Amino acid sequence: MIPALTEADISALWVTLRLALVTTLILMLFGTPLAWWLSRSRSRWRHIVEALVAMPLVLPPTVLGFYLLIALAPDGIIGGTWLALGGQQLAFSFSGLVIGSVLYSMPFVVQPMQNAFVQIDSRVLEAASTLRASPLDRFFSLALPLSRRGLITAATLGFAHTIGEFGVVLMIGGNIPGETQVLSIAIYDHVESLQYTQAHLLSAGLLLFSFIILYLVNVTDRRSQRRDPS
Repeated sequence: MIPALTEADISALWVTLRLALVTTLILMLFGTPLAWWLSRSRSRWRHIVEALVAMPLVLPPTVLGFYLLIALAPDGIIGGTWLALGGQQLAFSFSGLVIGSVLYSMPFVVQPMQNAFVQIDSRVLEAASTLRASPLDRFFSLALPLSRRGLITAATLGFAHTIGEFGVVLMIGGNIPGETQVLSIAIYDHVESLQYTQAHLLSAGLLLFSFIILYLVNVTDRRSQRRDPS
């Protein structure tokens, strides 16, 4: 008999997809100008910002989640201020998950875009400048189209990375079914309760999803390189 997803598993799947989509949209919106600045700026602060962006690559997820939990708690500097302004509690909420996911997935989005922007031939932008194209016009008309491959890779990796998050979301969101319980936490729950069949089902799904995402990214990258050998 083929195992089926339980109602709780479907709820966790929906929370995970919603979290990944919202996180990716936010990162693409705010990460794109940040990546552009990092690729073009000569400010001494650039290296500090680059280090901060890359920290989730080496920082244990539970460490980031712990400090976020302290900051977003009702008596924390961010959570308390937000409550005083009339907002809802951030810790152990979907909004808290989004904040944690944005910070944790940031390097997977910003770095591919930054690399794509760096590869743009400066002479193209300089030529547009001589034709009186404004910086904003050069960015939208030249930089973004020329970096399309990097933007697609960034969005794909950001979405996929958010799908597999565990430590950060567990620390900041807990395990509230239908609110903060994501697939990775649902798998942990199944294993803890010795429900290995359900754990296998969810794990195999995430394994297949990860493989397909990485395969598509590699295929797209190779095809783009063939079209643009430079």
